Amino acid sequence: MDVSGVLEAHKQKFKSVSVEGKVIPLEYDLGLLTAIDQNPIDEAELKKNKDEYLQSLSRDNAQLLFNEIFQLPTISDDNGVMAMLPAPTTLLPREKPLPKPKPETRWEKFAKAKGIVNRKKERMVFDDNTGEYKPRWGYKGINDDGSKDWIIEVPSGANPMEDQYEARREAKKERIEKNDKRRQRNLEEAAVASKMDQKTVNKGERPNMDNARAMKRKEIENQILISKNSTASAGKFDEAIKGDLKPKGIKRKFEPNVTADLSKEKAGNMSILDRVVGKNGEDLVNVRKAIKATKSRK
Repeated sequence: MDVSGVLEAHKQKFKSVSVEGKVIPLEYDLGLLTAIDQNPIDEAELKKNKDEYLQSLSRDNAQLLFNEIFQLPTISDDNGVMAMLPAPTTLLPREKPLPKPKPETRWEKFAKAKGIVNRKKERMVFDDNTGEYKPRWGYKGINDDGSKDWIIEVPSGANPMEDQYEARREAKKERIEKNDKRRQRNLEEAAVASKMDQKTVNKGERPNMDNARAMKRKEIENQILISKNSTASAGKFDEAIKGDLKPKGIKRKFEPNVTADLSKEKAGNMSILDRVVGKNGEDLVNVRKAIKATKSRK
């Protein structure tokens, strides 16, 4: 049985991998899987059959890109055969600007001046007292202050009637508060340093903490005033706070609903009426001036 005709018909369904008719060779950046075609577009073919022309052009350029990829060295693993792409050569613009360098903390500045290099420490350390490995810090860490000891020796010079367990708890609270204050101070310095000129930061100059505290205080005062003005009484009946500020601005003054002086109430009502309909029947709007203004705009 002769199947050459069937094979030939099947072969005709697929185009050849070779592409001809490119006057200008394509430029490739295989690291980005990109092919750049600088050949001019045939406007006559484009107008004649737009979709067919674009599909044919895209197919040829994609075939040329695949031909270049198949010429690269390959490696084989459990996932199959893969081509080893070279490093990209085209510089692409960044989507976002470069991040600003973070200002150094007090410890980083001190370590840099003294030449101290941080070394990674193991999380678990051996405790000689219990003969077990414990975390270096945190829950059930080796740095426990010994509050669970069943007996504590009274230090020399201390009050023998003082509760040493309570003393250790108070000392731990003081250390925690001290560390929190240092952390807050470092955050304030970093916030001020981020607003400083980058040249000043690179010189290693310390930010002015007085300015940082003044800015923080001003921000808190503004927030307090905003919260006071949000109430109907503008903070008049709110609970007083030590060192609190009073809201500034014009306060509304309300007249009493019932007054003994009727003449004063009549005068107030007439004043409102004059502002609405005009005094003694006069017009509130200068008609001539309004007509002139309208004509000048036209």
